[in-house]
Amino acid sequence: MDEILIGTLLASTLRVATPLIFCALAGVISERSGVIDIGLEGKMLAAAFAAGAVGALSGSTALALTAALGASVLLSMLHGYACVSHRGDQVVAGMAINIFIAGITVVLGIAWFSQGGQTPALPDSVRLHPLIEHAGERFGPLLGSAVLGHNILVYLSLALVVAVWWFLQHSTPGLRLRAVGENPHMIDAAGISVKALRYQALALNGILCGLAGSYLVLAMNAAFSPHMTAGRGYMALAAMIFGKWRPLPALAACLLFGFLDAIAIRLQGVVLPGIGEVPVQLIQALPYLLTVILLAGFMGRAIAPRALGTPYVKER
Repeated sequence: MDEILIGTLLASTLRVATPLIFCALAGVISERSGVIDIGLEGKMLAAAFAAGAVGALSGSTALALTAALGASVLLSMLHGYACVSHRGDQVVAGMAINIFIAGITVVLGIAWFSQGGQTPALPDSVRLHPLIEHAGERFGPLLGSAVLGHNILVYLSLALVVAVWWFLQHSTPGLRLRAVGENPHMIDAAGISVKALRYQALALNGILCGLAGSYLVLAMNAAFSPHMTAGRGYMALAAMIFGKWRPLPALAACLLFGFLDAIAIRLQGVVLPGIGEVPVQLIQALPYLLTVILLAGFMGRAIAPRALGTPYVKER
């Protein structure tokens, strides 16, 4: 295969996988603490809208990122208030977030910008650019385009995979977070607040979803558009389950999704001998088809944290 094509595919895989990686890590942290998070999609969408709206109005990358993180963390706290403090159904609360955000972002986009729910295109000064400009020309397609030609959030997502793995496996707060998802009664008996640990996990969850949403607007696209997450939150959820609630295997699933998406883009318009042109709809459906296959094949075999989805009732 041509070296340029390989470099382009690898670069596209990393770019497409980045928001999935952030969201999958968010799901790992939340669900390892015992809180089911179906609302990854809604949090990412809210963060994307906040980044697009604030970035367009202020012209500041920092403010756009701050708004994205704030919107996502606020939704995580709302999720915690409903499910941790008041023991609501975690799946229903997550779906409610997804449905509410899908509607309110369109309403606010129309009310504020009168562009059919979209935000104005962000100026080039607000968007995130590769750390090394024209890396492909300077270092070649493999090293330059595939490895060095990305913005800071791409590298941050990969670094956070290692950081979250170390946090959960080797740090005292991470071990406590895992323990509260397995046996919250033991944590409570040790004098540690179950609610506080779960809220802390949800705060980290919100930050990671905020990074995912801001990446969609500040790096992948030039503006927010309605429903632009396009199911990525559910893909990240599938990657997390495929990875058995562990960061490194979840990363592998995210990269697989990203590779399929990159392949799908390259296959559009390709004519296969004896078959004809590959249908665009089939190509676009490949990542979603893999999501269904992974969920169907691994949902039953993956062992979730034992206290996942179970509201904690303090013994008296």
